[in-house]
Amino acid sequence: MKKTLILTLILSFACINVFSQEEAEQKKGEWKKGGMMSLNASQVSFTNWAAGGQNSIAANSFVNLFANFKKNRMTWDNTLDLGYGKLFQGIKEHKTVYKTDDKIDFSSKYGRYAFEHWYYAALIGFKTQFDQGFKNPTDAVKISDFFSPAYLNLSIGMDYKPCDNFSLLISPLTGKVTFVIDEYLSSIGAFGVDPGKTFRPEFGGYIKAQYKVNFLKNMTYSTKIDLFSNYLEKPQNIDVNWENLVMMKINNWFSASIHYTMIYDDDVNVKWIDADNIEHFSPKLQIKQMIGVGLTYKF
Repeated sequence: MKKTLILTLILSFACINVFSQEEAEQKKGEWKKGGMMSLNASQVSFTNWAAGGQNSIAANSFVNLFANFKKNRMTWDNTLDLGYGKLFQGIKEHKTVYKTDDKIDFSSKYGRYAFEHWYYAALIGFKTQFDQGFKNPTDAVKISDFFSPAYLNLSIGMDYKPCDNFSLLISPLTGKVTFVIDEYLSSIGAFGVDPGKTFRPEFGGYIKAQYKVNFLKNMTYSTKIDLFSNYLEKPQNIDVNWENLVMMKINNWFSASIHYTMIYDDDVNVKWIDADNIEHFSPKLQIKQMIGVGLTYKF
């Protein structure tokens, strides 16, 4: 455990040193900045409806920001993805509230030209969520919270960038730290930390691929996948986080979107029921899908 933490800290200092060495050069380079904000909402209301039903209001929002720097032989790419959503179902004292989306995802990648389309690269990535999470809205015991979990990745490797729409980072040296600062979740060893501990360091290999393409004039598809293998424990069990987004522009203000995310983490146990109605608590493929139509603003 101590050796793993030391390796993680070494990677962190290496990344900071790389960034500081190029600080003077960054001030003279070219920045490309932009982003997108979206708000999707829906509402259903019933009055004396013979077929039955429940009133509901749903709202999902997400923000995608980027700031990329390029000068001569160096690049510096920064992204921030934020998402949050709620579903309110029922009326007054019978109202239940579901969380439909919740994420904070920041990434900063520095690259120095090596040859052809390859760059020496260092990356810092951080993920967590805003709010508490529950298995069911009526549950009193939470299963997640802000910084519980949170994931910090520190990577050094090579980045392949043949064009602006695609990049592939291959890092054989990556430190990953999982944080669980909530006292209750820490006490039960949630998200792979040892019971009573607030963090779990790992050391392994990491791959991050990103791709974006425009098609059919008004549609955009973007995807990114993260793969991590812990060298020190079960390296064959690869952590996977794959996110997909399809955006269809309707006009200057309205658009439709489809989000599809798949996650597998061998250190995270989830409750599931098999075909024989037997309850299990073990690692399982996690899937999230959202479809929405609403306001979108690009800048």
